Amino acid sequence: MKYPKEYLESIKSRLKVSTVVSRSVSLKKRGKEFIGLSPFTNEKTPSFTVNDQKGFYHCFSSNEHGNVFDFLMKTENMKFGEAVRTLAVEAGLPIYRFTKLDEEKEKKWQAYCKILEQYKLHHFNELKNKKTKEVETYLHKRGLTGKEIDNFKIGFVSRDSHFFDKLKGNFSESDILSSGLFYFDEKNKKYIERFKDRLIFPINSLTGHTIAFGGRIISNQKFAKYINSPETPFFKKGSSLFNLEKAKLSSGENNEVFLVEGYMDVISLTKNGIFNTVANLGTALTEKQTEKLWRYFEHIVICFDGDKSGIDAAVRAADRFLKIIRPNLKMSFLFLPGNKDPDNFINENGREHFMSFANNKISIFDLIWRHYYKSADIKQPSSLAQLDRMLRDQSSKIIDETVRKYTKEFFLNKLSQLTPLSNKKNKINFMVDRDARPLHLTKNVFFKKNIYEEIELKEFSILYIIINNLSIFQKKIELLSKLNLQTKICSEFLEEIIKLLSSNKFLLETNYFKEKFRKTKYSNLINDINTLVPSKFISKEKKSENEILLFFDEIVAQLKKFELNEKIDILEKKMIKDMSEETYRELLDLKKQANSG
Repeated sequence: MKYPKEYLESIKSRLKVSTVVSRSVSLKKRGKEFIGLSPFTNEKTPSFTVNDQKGFYHCFSSNEHGNVFDFLMKTENMKFGEAVRTLAVEAGLPIYRFTKLDEEKEKKWQAYCKILEQYKLHHFNELKNKKTKEVETYLHKRGLTGKEIDNFKIGFVSRDSHFFDKLKGNFSESDILSSGLFYFDEKNKKYIERFKDRLIFPINSLTGHTIAFGGRIISNQKFAKYINSPETPFFKKGSSLFNLEKAKLSSGENNEVFLVEGYMDVISLTKNGIFNTVANLGTALTEKQTEKLWRYFEHIVICFDGDKSGIDAAVRAADRFLKIIRPNLKMSFLFLPGNKDPDNFINENGREHFMSFANNKISIFDLIWRHYYKSADIKQPSSLAQLDRMLRDQSSKIIDETVRKYTKEFFLNKLSQLTPLSNKKNKINFMVDRDARPLHLTKNVFFKKNIYEEIELKEFSILYIIINNLSIFQKKIELLSKLNLQTKICSEFLEEIIKLLSSNKFLLETNYFKEKFRKTKYSNLINDINTLVPSKFISKEKKSENEILLFFDEIVAQLKKFELNEKIDILEKKMIKDMSEETYRELLDLKKQANSG
């Protein structure tokens, strides 16, 4: 007997390959993949890779390749059924026992999927081919083009739709009613379309099956603006997220996901090239939804309106989810200005402005601090004592011991800055800028640093070492000539440095150097280099010329390895379309170079 395909896909969608593999193989993160020593051969150089985004592992030394089931079968000598049962338990799914009840449930699931699929495609085609003037006006107003309609399979259910009659010939009345698409009108004794006169947005499972719909009314009738399918045996609002099945495909490029409130928010962000976006379904965010997002993304950014109701909703969410924060899993909140929602904001300002503004997100810890601090009277010891107690209570409910410890320290550090006796230097000023002063000096640096790519920051490090050790590199110009910087402005700046160092007239004072470029296009670059370079404090510790050059070589080696990993990523994408021996050998050679570095 075969396991239902959907059951197997559900297990795979709930478990990362790296989670299963790491129980027996020590893995290290490298770019979008994990790498470790092969469990199939006795190798000394790691050639075993795991790709969570694609859902497989591959061993270059033995050519073993497969998914989570294959891994248990090959490493623990399990039969397929045993591997399925083991992983089902780990994924939190009931064990499929091939009983009559299981078989009946599978039949109902198949009927459910077929009904919703037919409903989706019928009304998708209706919207594509039979648009009324009213519908066209609404689509234009919301900026919905054919591309968005195709991508999200948006449909329209007209006022006079009678799709129930079309389904009756192929499905039982019980199965049709179980779909949640219709309800029975007792007064008129007939079945009514739940989504009539609405645009419908398919809500899909992680495996891509449509399991429900959201509907948006387009007329001015006095009905609810948005409605969702009712809960069914196969659709639970508190466990589902709109667009997660697509957004998770971008988790290899992004470690954060934007959680918004509406379907149109998701569609507008996606239209503008922000694919790591999901929406909850008109209810408060649940722990199940949060855990599901954390399977694919390390950082959840919850995007709310900046009005009072949005801030109150954020605080409630922060209070609810602080307890489940774990190391390397983060949650932040983004409040858009002017009571704008993401749909309005990005359509008015564009992608770049949205991503730049997203740097203003607030961590869950800062949000909780600001909320409780705002209601405290810091002139009153009793109020400070109450603030202290509330923050300790918040910290103590965190489940993870390490996060609990450092959260408590975070809050206590904030409190200590409010106490004049422990911070005498700021006794006069501590009340003036009480919201902004903590971490104020580093805040702008942090936001600015997020603008740059990792490769740019590494190139900044190299340039920092050079411009602060001009006398050393004037004698080692050949080292600079060998550098191949990828960022255009960094590469051009390096050429200017080489020209100056090659000139006999050049004075080796750093101040002269800065003055030389003060009014050029490189002035802002120099400022950013001096502000943002992550290695600058290390480089200042180096005393001798040999130590400086050794450190320079280390940064150059890191940069080369980074570029090599970029080439590997490009080649892996190529390999999806071109599985030729030549491509495979080229990829293998690059991975060996990366592992030996």
